[in-house]
Amino acid sequence: MASRFRPDFWPTVFLVPALALMLGLGIWQLERLAWKTDLIDRIEHGLAAPPAPLPARLDDPVFDYRHVTVTGRFDDVHAFRLLARVNDGAAGIQVVTPLLRDDGGPVVMVNRGWVPLGADGKPAAYAPPPAGTVTVEGVARRPLPQGWMQPDNSPATNEWFWADLPAMAAAAGLGAAAPVVVEQAAGPDRARYPLGGQTNIDLPNNHLEYAITWFGFAVILVAIYLLHHLRRGRTARKGPDA
Repeated sequence: MASRFRPDFWPTVFLVPALALMLGLGIWQLERLAWKTDLIDRIEHGLAAPPAPLPARLDDPVFDYRHVTVTGRFDDVHAFRLLARVNDGAAGIQVVTPLLRDDGGPVVMVNRGWVPLGADGKPAAYAPPPAGTVTVEGVARRPLPQGWMQPDNSPATNEWFWADLPAMAAAAGLGAAAPVVVEQAAGPDRARYPLGGQTNIDLPNNHLEYAITWFGFAVILVAIYLLHHLRRGRTARKGPDA
């Protein structure tokens, strides 16, 4: 039967690139699965580890999603507001305040937490940072770049939609900034703003399902292709008058 197999031209022309595309997408999803699994493991390990002092230089990507401590003095004069931040379905802002490090390292932007908006659209009253030298505990995060739907920041009016750390440091006249935001841990009083503990971890890992789907499509496509030729071969053996 194999020797009598004669593939049709147009079904074969359609099959080859479509099959290559589906197999390629399936393999790509497996690669994404390995990358995402490694990322989730690294994040879980970093969050489970005890707080570590934030180094003065951060060349190691391990300090993304990592519990850290950093000591210095808050510069509340140059506090920034990240707009359009939601907490439990309520609209608000997040307050980011520079921390001048005691060890002389680059200034660290500390996300002190979330503040709701009132009926007038203005942020509710919130407590200033403590004066003097403090040690902040939180989660170090490398901020995401500007999203394609996010507006541009406006340093002149202190309107920030995404954490552009170099621009924030420049607006405050503070020189270089560390490449991470420290998202301060939640305090004991959950009725006192700003509310710390704003680290959001939402990393769905559905790449295995996607890979199985694409490989399944490839199997179905090959089955349809073979079934077409099987039926065509049977018709040819029976003859046109059968």
